[in-house]
Amino acid sequence: MSFGKILASTTVSVVAMMSASQVLAATELQWWHAMSGANNEVVDTLAKEFNASQSEYKIVPVFKGSYPETLNAGIAAFRAKQAPAILQVFDAGSGVMMGAEGAVMPVADVLKKGGFTFDKANYLAGIAAYYSKPDGSMLSFPYNSSSPVMYYNKDTFKKAGLNPDEAPKTWPEVFEAAKKIKASGASACGMTSTWLTWIQTENFAAWNNVSYGTNENGLGGTKVELKVNAPLFVQHFQALADLAKDGTFRYGGRTSEAKQLFTSGECGILTESSGGLGDIIKSGMNYGIGQLPYYPGEGRPQNTIPGGASLWVFGGKSDAEYKGIAQFFNFLSQTPIQARLHQVSGYLPVTMAAYEDTKKSGFYEKNPARETPILQMMGKAPTENSKGVRLVNLPQVRDIMNEEYEALLAGKQDAKTTMDKIVERGNAAIKQAQR
Repeated sequence: MSFGKILASTTVSVVAMMSASQVLAATELQWWHAMSGANNEVVDTLAKEFNASQSEYKIVPVFKGSYPETLNAGIAAFRAKQAPAILQVFDAGSGVMMGAEGAVMPVADVLKKGGFTFDKANYLAGIAAYYSKPDGSMLSFPYNSSSPVMYYNKDTFKKAGLNPDEAPKTWPEVFEAAKKIKASGASACGMTSTWLTWIQTENFAAWNNVSYGTNENGLGGTKVELKVNAPLFVQHFQALADLAKDGTFRYGGRTSEAKQLFTSGECGILTESSGGLGDIIKSGMNYGIGQLPYYPGEGRPQNTIPGGASLWVFGGKSDAEYKGIAQFFNFLSQTPIQARLHQVSGYLPVTMAAYEDTKKSGFYEKNPARETPILQMMGKAPTENSKGVRLVNLPQVRDIMNEEYEALLAGKQDAKTTMDKIVERGNAAIKQAQR
């Protein structure tokens, strides 16, 4: 049964009872999003459930492509004065939206217009902090927060003579496992990764407790200088480049494209968002989940930082629209909804109540690895290196990184040159954006 069917199991009868006149009378609220595959089914079902629960408002989900494409579509629509009611913005776009004061309505204000209150204490601390101003006020509504983990194909591990019940923990162990997989012919490639920027750079820094940039990686202020040419980054990306020479590591693309290399059985190991779980389950493979690998060292691993996305509300809407958005956000906050979303999607439960509810249900006892992304993020108090990354132009900096990583993996330059060029170009872009 698909995720959409699981989530819709209690919805069909309610929808059938709604009259056509009720639907036509509803105030339509467009929700632009970037969820594809199994997660798109979840979005559609949530909209149907909310629409069935009342007759005043109708949430209309609209898929706008990848995370960067959805952000760009939202910005263009705002400039054309045709902005949607709700825009899903990925973590890298948070700095862009925060800098657009006057263009957005803070989520706390939206809820207030609808007669609700927003208590930040109800949300997982790491998630709430990431989407807040320095003074603690929340700007967007956490929807799908995730943490990167390692997935591995248990059948491939067996064929390669590896223990299918034990995931490698450190990067050196992962690299050795990937070599065995390739050499044994258990799969065509040993390992791959989605999001080299978010997982292998931003979370790599936090998890290994090394600096990504100055000023607390941008959370302490907008003036930031990148530090990703430090020795550990160079060591890591040179290792990936060396593995890429014979196909032990295979590059799949800039965002989540590499997931297809794993679900098809082509690669035996994948580092990917916990939110990628839905498509991995749908593939039918015999998979395992391990924590994000790290390099051995004192105090490591530290903590991961949230990815995924939050929901932003544009300014200039009517009171009726704001009331409807507030009602929808209140609907999404309900503990049963949050707990269910977490359990079927792989995304983190964004509220403490949903996390506790899932614990009490025995879900983690039956699925112990499913708590891994939460423990990674909440296991330790964050340091200046591991609170997150926030740049006024993070999507642009990620594009620069991707260009240089692609040159590295194509054998055109070594890792030291790659990371130095990222710092030089990235710093110049940050300064330009600040102007």
